[in-house]
Amino acid sequence: MKIGNRRVFVLLLVLTLFAGCARISNTGKTLLKPKSFGELQTYLLRNTANLDQFRMRGPFEVVEQEDIEIRLSPKELVRSDLFLSAHAEKAPLVVFLHGYDSKKENHSFQAAHVASWGMHALVLQLPGKGPWLANGRLLTRVIRFIQRWPDSVDNRIDVNKIILVGHSFGGAAVTIAMAEGAPAVGGILLDPAVLGIDLPRFLRQITTPVMLLGADEHVAMARNRDYFYRFVRTGIAEVSIKDASHEDAQYPADSGAVTEELQVSFVSAITSAAFSFATNGNLEYAWSSFADDFKNGNFFNAKRK
Repeated sequence: MKIGNRRVFVLLLVLTLFAGCARISNTGKTLLKPKSFGELQTYLLRNTANLDQFRMRGPFEVVEQEDIEIRLSPKELVRSDLFLSAHAEKAPLVVFLHGYDSKKENHSFQAAHVASWGMHALVLQLPGKGPWLANGRLLTRVIRFIQRWPDSVDNRIDVNKIILVGHSFGGAAVTIAMAEGAPAVGGILLDPAVLGIDLPRFLRQITTPVMLLGADEHVAMARNRDYFYRFVRTGIAEVSIKDASHEDAQYPADSGAVTEELQVSFVSAITSAAFSFATNGNLEYAWSSFADDFKNGNFFNAKRK
């Protein structure tokens, strides 16, 4: 290779690497410097809930472990990525489940962001094309396994504070798990969808709180998304994020039709909702943190029961 061509090649390689890195935006880092998760929790609860703070990375470093195996039986295992918040205390565990024809890596940034705010996160890889009823029941088994043997993941997990997060059809699987008695303190549904199963029957059985974070219905309408708010009897809240597509509820996402700013809106809302469930066991903190976004129209279609 000639020197001139080699320089061009190196330049193109560098530009390619920078382009890849740009896929994950630099959201900045909070100026808070708590010594522990408990100290962070106390500070946040004593001050006005503010969603903007969760748009930035949290104060804790994150340790990632890729492709760990959760072995439910000698013949059955579930692959996952683990994101541990680098502090010594026990802390809540936020479990993410992808949607149709998707993969765990599409929620890696969300999991790392949550972990930077002191909560550990686990992203599961389940069958990408369902059946989602089976995936919901498999998710239930995974959560029960972790609750019984937390050291199989990490001994700093607080098994009494597990939060489930599901995107699209993964959101349906999360509600099935909650209805089947998965030991979770709350569920976060990312523009959930359902098709081909009797989901209303499961939704009526849910007794733990649910936060639904939806795309803009004028941009994308997930299949039967209205079922979730309609059939959960109580303890559910729903908001839509202005201009967001279905794919914006992932981060990173395979599709090019996404906007980083909107993906950051989703991840900040996920973090606030998870913190709300983990600390108070309800939606109050998260709902309060959305106040400014309700006023400026970034969040709309707000309702709760």
